[in-house]
Amino acid sequence: MRAVVIHAPKDLRIDSFPDLAPEAGEVRIKIAAGGICGSDLHYYHHGGFGAVRIQQPMALGHEIAGVIDAVGSGVSHLKAGMRVAVNPSKPCYSCIYCREGLRNQCLDMRFMGSAMRMPHVQGGFRENVTIDASQALPVADSLSLGEAAMAEPVAVCLHAGRQAGPLLGKRVLVTGCGPIGALMVVVARYDGAAEVVATDIADAPLGIARELGASLAVNVVNETSGLDPYRAGKGVFDVLFEASGNQAALRSALDLVRPGGIIVQLGLGGEMTLPVNAIVTKELQLRGTFRFDPEFELALRLMGEGLIDVKPLITATLPFDSAVDAFELASDRLKSMKVQLAF
Repeated sequence: MRAVVIHAPKDLRIDSFPDLAPEAGEVRIKIAAGGICGSDLHYYHHGGFGAVRIQQPMALGHEIAGVIDAVGSGVSHLKAGMRVAVNPSKPCYSCIYCREGLRNQCLDMRFMGSAMRMPHVQGGFRENVTIDASQALPVADSLSLGEAAMAEPVAVCLHAGRQAGPLLGKRVLVTGCGPIGALMVVVARYDGAAEVVATDIADAPLGIARELGASLAVNVVNETSGLDPYRAGKGVFDVLFEASGNQAALRSALDLVRPGGIIVQLGLGGEMTLPVNAIVTKELQLRGTFRFDPEFELALRLMGEGLIDVKPLITATLPFDSAVDAFELASDRLKSMKVQLAF
């Protein structure tokens, strides 16, 4: 079969790839749709992020959905022909964190399309993917497989919302309106936030944030005074979801968060210098958020029931053998939000 494989920065190829029959407890899935994530773009442009670097050719992709093609022995709850989304996480279930219910912190995690370990864990931008049956979750008839492939980023945002605690009636600020920031607007609204303000440095993603339910969307470059009303009384926002990974965005947003407010850092942009004095004197709570666990199944259910609509985020779908064009388009924030590959 064929796969979208990264060899080095800007060296993305359509390669021949082994097509494995499912063994006991596994299923093989004919992939239909795969979304290009920010981490995929880091591999494409820079060969990795932080200390994580490509050391061998690796199929990219972890936002995928398709149709079960074959079922291994011992699998009774899944059948050939079923439409499924693929949970890219495969924890070990036996380490200390798995036993504590923190499977997203697994010490032996195998996450699809990740160069964090050697050999790398191959990703899902392939014509067929053979996985553990526990990673395949049925998709509601109401969802397209392109929408189903959005379950992973929705799960990321649901987990971030859980890290923030109850949002009912809260005033929420989201900085950075890429796919994750835009989905945080959706999740905050779903969780009952009274007001959701979104910021970015480009108008195009802000337009989508408005469509998804932002009370106000502010271009912090062109509308320099747009957030001034929110600085009153040491700031008014109860929760900040920082989705840009930009130090300047985090620093400027601290002036808008009320004393005792919660900051959930989603964006990864390398090391930051934190304004510790502001965090201390305003008694702010800085919380991390990493991947997801039960939220993947929840994401599929919420989308299947029509409670979360991801269609406005899917701005383009290209054939997987035009992967280079798709990655370049996904890199242009003025032209795209979420770009998917069709297999």
